[in-house]
Amino acid sequence: MHDMKNLDKLNTLNAAAKAGMDAFWAFDKAAFSEGAINGKNKQLIALAVAMTTQCPYCIELHTDAARKAGATDEELGETAVIAAAIRAGGAITHATHMFKK
Repeated sequence: MHDMKNLDKLNTLNAAAKAGMDAFWAFDKAAFSEGAINGKNKQLIALAVAMTTQCPYCIELHTDAARKAGATDEELGETAVIAAAIRAGGAITHATHMFKK
């Protein structure tokens, strides 16, 4: 199912839902613009989220963008470990629901 060529079909989606997609792209641009968090760190955050949501498109796109912004292998590696810790932490904290008084 995952094929980066599918992203070519975004033009069809843009045309089919113009108002919503225009709003999405404006929001996306604003979210990733330089601010209190620099571009590289925004891409690393996006990459961690992409790993936790397990979106292969986002993982590829934000890995490329993070590397273009100067991310090192070490930064990418730590980002992956942070994402893994968050997923594991969710499982552990939700496990507390198994134990009744």
